[in-house]
Amino acid sequence: MRTKFLLALVVFFSLLLWATVKITPLNIKEGLWEMTVTHSMTGMPAIPPETLARMPPEQRARAEAAMKGALTADVHKECVTKEKLEKQMAFDENRKDKDDDCIRTIVNATGSKLEMKFHCEKSSSDGTLLLEAATSDSVKGSMHIIANSHGRSMNMDLTFNSRYLGPVCGNVK
Repeated sequence: MRTKFLLALVVFFSLLLWATVKITPLNIKEGLWEMTVTHSMTGMPAIPPETLARMPPEQRARAEAAMKGALTADVHKECVTKEKLEKQMAFDENRKDKDDDCIRTIVNATGSKLEMKFHCEKSSSDGTLLLEAATSDSVKGSMHIIANSHGRSMNMDLTFNSRYLGPVCGNVK
């Protein structure tokens, strides 16, 4: 549950900006990419014991680690196409909610670096994002998000490393 949520946040926030602001896209290769995301959270509300008991062991371990603020990592694959790059939606085509209430402020955007601040009304969150294309087949980044809900503040810190795997995406979209 937490893993999918964080993965969705990473994809949503880090790449949502491509669709809304005309910027210089990162100079990266088209094709299959592997993204490793490391995340930690503080301020996460406790999950009721009965909910934890219904989770598969691996998911329960991740949820318990998240409640303690432990670092966890996820790996997934993304397909970057010419069309996605042209639409400035690299790594973002599969996002379900294309309409959002987030306001983005680009601090710096070049072919090798993107810095952005954002504020999202629906999720009551604010954050910063930094993406860097060290080479055309290597992208790294970090994100810090503060989400406020029911008088509580939750902090999420994410780092990600993406590496180019090859020109063919297969069944990965």
